[in-house]
Amino acid sequence: MHAQILKHLQHDHDFATINRKGERRTRQALVLTFLTMGVEIAAGIAFGSMALLADGWHMATHVAAFMITLFAYRYSRIHADDQTFAFSSGKVGVLGGFASSVALGVVALMMLLESGERLLKPAVIHFDEAIMVASFGLLINVICALLLKGHHHDHAHHAHDHNLKAAYAHVLADALTSILALIALSTGKYYGWAMLDPVMGIVGAFVITRWSYVLIRETSPVLVDESIALQYKKAITEHIENDADNRISDLHIWRVGPGHFAVIISLVSHTPKAPSYYKDLLKNFNTFDGINKLSHITVEVNQCADSGCADANPETDGTQ
Repeated sequence: MHAQILKHLQHDHDFATINRKGERRTRQALVLTFLTMGVEIAAGIAFGSMALLADGWHMATHVAAFMITLFAYRYSRIHADDQTFAFSSGKVGVLGGFASSVALGVVALMMLLESGERLLKPAVIHFDEAIMVASFGLLINVICALLLKGHHHDHAHHAHDHNLKAAYAHVLADALTSILALIALSTGKYYGWAMLDPVMGIVGAFVITRWSYVLIRETSPVLVDESIALQYKKAITEHIENDADNRISDLHIWRVGPGHFAVIISLVSHTPKAPSYYKDLLKNFNTFDGINKLSHITVEVNQCADSGCADANPETDGTQ
């Protein structure tokens, strides 16, 4: 009997985003990018082309980002049932996305510095070789983008796979760099506007910085246990307190993974009921704006012995 009750009360703590298809596609993109990087670096050394070498080393940064993505996937999968994590390894993928977005920002900074140096000290551009490199790089980026596109969203929980989204951003950043380079190199070759090459590099750096900022803004709140939106907290409070004379004395909601929130509620009532009763009240809130939110609910119920409980402040820290 006790075993049946315990089994009924236990629930899943796995909030990791296991994106098998995304992991497989990332591995394919890594192989393509790594081979392209090797060819460009080898050709740059053989032909003495700085354009080939620069693009090869630039692609090396994206290889590193893909490896971070794959490591996060593998770590999350291996440690899915690891009890040393309070709420599973659900944030590892988000951490991978955060690390990759920081790397994306570093790429943008390198582009900005190199472009600034080229403005101050214009270099001789081998247009034919450079155009060939940019075209080849763009082709590889388009293939990788097609591999990763649309797979960075967990449709089951309406949550983004930030890990894969960061890898996808790296591919788009490289594609943008190639497109801007082709525009600058073509105008330089046919119209003599050589200065447009570093200018396009600066434009690309600012666009990539923007992407990096957006990814950091999406991932960092999960890593620091940001709470849910205020209107959502108010909706929970009102729903609980509109039932009988319940008053919430303490409410904590925080992110435990992409699209998953844990909630701890402490309430007082003259007519307290079992915690399961209040959990059932919150079932209607498991879907909010089309997103599964409350994945782990803990309720503490306290008996109120005097009339003052009816005036309990919902924002009070502690129970009455």
